[in-house]
Amino acid sequence: MITEAQFQNELQLIIQNGIREDIGEGDHSSLACIPSTAQGKAKLLVKDKGIIAGVEFAKMIFNHVDADLKVETFIQDGSSVNYGDIVFHVSGSSQSILKAERLVLNSIQRMSAIATKTKMYVDLLEGTSTKVLDTRKTTPGFRAAEKWAVKIGGGENHRFALYDMIMLKDNHNDFAGGISKAIQKTKDYLSENKLDLKIIVEARNLDEVEEILNSGGVYRILLDNFDYEMTKEAVALIGNQCLTESSGNINEKTIRHYAECGVNYISSGALTHSVYNMDLSLKAF
Repeated sequence: MITEAQFQNELQLIIQNGIREDIGEGDHSSLACIPSTAQGKAKLLVKDKGIIAGVEFAKMIFNHVDADLKVETFIQDGSSVNYGDIVFHVSGSSQSILKAERLVLNSIQRMSAIATKTKMYVDLLEGTSTKVLDTRKTTPGFRAAEKWAVKIGGGENHRFALYDMIMLKDNHNDFAGGISKAIQKTKDYLSENKLDLKIIVEARNLDEVEEILNSGGVYRILLDNFDYEMTKEAVALIGNQCLTESSGNINEKTIRHYAECGVNYISSGALTHSVYNMDLSLKAF
């Protein structure tokens, strides 16, 4: 993963772009009917159930819009919420609250949905040593917040982007002339450019697993679309030589079975690409 400083910078970029996109030259609706001196208060109301995520991110958004806005938090990130719960109050300039409202709601609604789904997957693996990973199948421009939500839900982050880890998938291997060639070229590239990046290689069958092991120097093998029996065989074959990861159409019905095959990680794009936003609203009072 990227450094904490890089991660925080990504979050600030999301906020800056979100405010630019939503406000543009000005919030004319508020400017037209609310005096600049008006003070107000609003509450974040839950109209759903699940795991709340994005509270700390909302504070960052409010602070970006107006550093004088005050947030009183009642429910922290990672907590279970139910219909009728109040997550926080925000008070200060009415115009500022309205400027921040849509970005705050869009962010918390999506982050909460992701955290809720992640927590469900994590709970399904209780008692095993397998950890849940996200992927790069994220909303363009919102990746840092979505990966933060996965962490809030109890999951772990895969690589952040193409630049912080090497991941040789089927297309890389095929274009490079085969797995062994792809791995060797990658080792040479890292050495020549003095880069210290972990290498993950995708395997489509047991023969490819053996080829990866024979090449050496791989951090993790991705067992893509293996069935249960193949996964067990691959885990036994790999042993302690490197870590293992299962992926490919794994859902709530199958995730436990894959974990029981002994893999270290299970990655799921569904954590971020197939969720329904939590129903929340910001109400003046």
